[in-house]
Amino acid sequence: MRILITGGAGLVGSHAADYYAKRADEVIVLDNLMRSQLFGCDKKSVEYNWQWLSRHPNVRLIKGDVRNEEDVNRAIGKRVDVVIHAAGQPGIPLSIRIPKEDFNINAFGTLNVLECVRQKCPDATFIYCSTNKVYGENVNKVLLEEQKTRYVYKEISGISEEMPIDYAGHTPYGVSKCAGDLYTQEYARIYGMKTGVFRMSCIYGIRQFGFEDQGWIAWLTIAILSGKPITIYGDGKQVRDLLYVDDLVQAYDFFIRSDIKHGIWNIGGGAENTVSLNESIEFLEKETGKKTKISFSDWRLSDQKVYISDISKINKELRWKPHISPENGCKTLITWIKEHITLF
Repeated sequence: MRILITGGAGLVGSHAADYYAKRADEVIVLDNLMRSQLFGCDKKSVEYNWQWLSRHPNVRLIKGDVRNEEDVNRAIGKRVDVVIHAAGQPGIPLSIRIPKEDFNINAFGTLNVLECVRQKCPDATFIYCSTNKVYGENVNKVLLEEQKTRYVYKEISGISEEMPIDYAGHTPYGVSKCAGDLYTQEYARIYGMKTGVFRMSCIYGIRQFGFEDQGWIAWLTIAILSGKPITIYGDGKQVRDLLYVDDLVQAYDFFIRSDIKHGIWNIGGGAENTVSLNESIEFLEKETGKKTKISFSDWRLSDQKVYISDISKINKELRWKPHISPENGCKTLITWIKEHITLF
């Protein structure tokens, strides 16, 4: 099996590449290594994962851009059997500052990869790394109850795939990711490609280079361990369900090996693996033995006060469920960042 992973130096991509390096004949990693540049950081970030993956003899590293047809076709070669499209511009505030760039990377980049795959190997399995942000502010219409450290849903346990994706604000990021989501669905419907759309919640893990604008669990851990101040936008009671990246990659593999031709799944830790910002900071400070300066600012545009994935559909159809708890996953992340603190 030959597998192409776009954005293969990022968190999701690098873990998928590492997983399949032990199982596939060849893994092609395509990445433009722009993460630090996008977020205005003068330190290298995903370049670490790029070098780390080079230890695998069957991993081929190609520096290129998903928006460039020549780069994508070079990565595909004669054909691939699987594509995991993890490349993207992942920052919500950043998408507001650079909406055209956000569209080009997330929407056009996805279409370009889909079309290159359709032209060269239409029977390949295509996985799209979507996001809960496709639901936009519709999520905020769900009734909430305010508790001491968090908000909770009053009438449901999580957001299902039946949640509407229109008639709500999304931010440019939500719109561009939604466009890629819909294009992936259409390539299954019109061209008969095998596609899986995974609408991801909060994915975290080792080798994650979090910034304030994106990758918040990693960012909080980095900030606390390095003594950097933390700004909370809102009141800190907003809640997400956490999913360790290894569990996510296992879900991809279940789909790849399944007979399902097309699927759309919400994927995260589910109702049993949730945490608020306030609770996560308290846990991280306790585990690290460090305190940090915390300030509060206005809510961010279109922020979802609570997002918890209803993972019953993916559990039923792919027989998948998460195995790594937020407590164990965050402890692993703390240890890794401590050992690599000079990277940050």
